[in-house]
Amino acid sequence: MSADNCNNVNPIDIPMNAEIRSNASIHPSDSISNKYILVPVKSGFWKYLLIGMILLLLLFSLTCNLTFWGMITDSIKPSKYGIQEKFYSGDESGSDKIAIISVIGTIEEGEDYKDYIDSAMNDKDVKGVVLRVDSPGGTVTGSDYILNRLNQLRKKKPIVVSMGGLACSGGYYISMCVGNEKDSIFIEPTGWTGSIGVIISRYDASELFNKKLGVFEDPITSGPNKAMGSPLIPLSDEHRKIFQDLVDDAFIRFKDIIKEGRPRYAKNPQELDDLATGQVYSANQALKLGLVDKIGFLDDAVERICDLAHISQKTAKVVKYTKEASFKDMLFSIQQGDKPCVVEDVKKVINKAASPRAYYLWQM
Repeated sequence: MSADNCNNVNPIDIPMNAEIRSNASIHPSDSISNKYILVPVKSGFWKYLLIGMILLLLLFSLTCNLTFWGMITDSIKPSKYGIQEKFYSGDESGSDKIAIISVIGTIEEGEDYKDYIDSAMNDKDVKGVVLRVDSPGGTVTGSDYILNRLNQLRKKKPIVVSMGGLACSGGYYISMCVGNEKDSIFIEPTGWTGSIGVIISRYDASELFNKKLGVFEDPITSGPNKAMGSPLIPLSDEHRKIFQDLVDDAFIRFKDIIKEGRPRYAKNPQELDDLATGQVYSANQALKLGLVDKIGFLDDAVERICDLAHISQKTAKVVKYTKEASFKDMLFSIQQGDKPCVVEDVKKVINKAASPRAYYLWQM
């Protein structure tokens, strides 16, 4: 910039990334203002300033998140078996506890609930348990495993069931953990239950592969029944009867378990046979049929278990059991964005198609 132009520069027009330097080549007779020129400054300063501000914002955000997480976990107390106790109601400082164990979603492996049940069983401060069921059921073996563990728990402490929106098939099966205790099964007014029965899901893709694609399964087996149930082989009448016998056997056990938990059906088995068609029942229908005892919410079940445990609901500490998430679980959750994993869903469908299993499950 020339000296003449420098004299005409408005200070407002000077860019922020410029500095004033002495111009030694200017003649001494020129004015002082003409001895300086504007030289642009490299943008590195502003770049580092911006990076510094971003780092400060990230540090501030991390501090806020840690503080918020501390506020949440402050009411969650760890217990044995990797189980955490989240305060629900009553007296947070109370010594007598009521534990809420939740079975939510499809039941796959019964061992998933072993730690919850064992924690309640071995905690001397836990005087009773509310089983919260919101499930369409699941595998026969998984449901039976949970029921078996809960029956062992009931020998030491009373159990009351609180059914949420759905307690069907295997969800109803595990609800028989109350034994023949009166007024021990509650269902919410809009809840559904029932679907008493057994199903083996099977997909027949033999026509598609054999006729359309020209692909045939030709297994080498040790016996004529080893490959039965394959989706690529049509199901013969003989194999269908074998599967039906397996279903009937599991169905008989289902009804026997209900008779233990609902004595009225032991006295009148035909009544149970009439309603055990796989049908789903509303709360009012289930109450009339004797499948449940009361229509009420979780708090009503808590009140009942306190009565059975002979403790005051006001002084009892009611806690919900939750599983402490591992770092791997949290990382996987972040990677998936808390959305269902499509790959896992596809794998489940393939596994069901390839290996038929018996389910106490209501599936639409």
